[in-house]
Amino acid sequence: MSQETAIESFKKFQHTWIGQLQHHLNHLRSVQNHHRNSATGDEERLREAVQRVMELCREYHRAKLATTEKDVVGVMAAPWSSALERSLHWVGDWRPTTLFHLVYTESSILFESRIVDILRGFRTGDLSDLSPSQFRKVSELQCETVKEENAITEELSEWQDDASELVMGTVSNLDQRIRRLAEIVHRADDLRLRTITGVVELLSPLQQAEFLIAAAELRRGVSGWGSSHDRRRSANV
Repeated sequence: MSQETAIESFKKFQHTWIGQLQHHLNHLRSVQNHHRNSATGDEERLREAVQRVMELCREYHRAKLATTEKDVVGVMAAPWSSALERSLHWVGDWRPTTLFHLVYTESSILFESRIVDILRGFRTGDLSDLSPSQFRKVSELQCETVKEENAITEELSEWQDDASELVMGTVSNLDQRIRRLAEIVHRADDLRLRTITGVVELLSPLQQAEFLIAAAELRRGVSGWGSSHDRRRSANV
């Protein structure tokens, strides 16, 4: 019996992880609805539910870090993703700055849906109710993230510029080159985790719940569309 590869092991982990994420998101939705409908709310339960989701994010980061150490080329290929998902990838996964567009979009949509209450002076406490200070801090974090994204993109570009040496077999130390690629992917994954953590820390518990649910729905939506596209493409072959 052949030994399971690091990529096969990670694919199994991810399948289980997605199920766990969905379970915790369902719980987060339930707590969020209770918080909205309760006269006093329950921010402590909301914080606990948010932290469970964030711990899953950290668990995913640790598992991917270990897999990258063993097979960074396989991680960059991302065989667990659909063709559509891979077309949207930045250094093997989602682009960190996507989260800021998500915050602004969700805030705008919710603001429009709650505008009557807001004009009457009612505080909603959700993403439609971001304070000027929160907007400023989100913008500052976005600028920092863009700078780091650009630096990592440049590093990867430099690594790719030497691809001819890989093909022609003129690289003196292939292992060192692969190790360099792993370091770039580690930096990208670290930025992804720090970005989602940074955004969450700038929000109130209710806003955190809305943000994490919206991010998960975006991920699931893209994955679903991509899988459907792959099935249709396979059926037409």
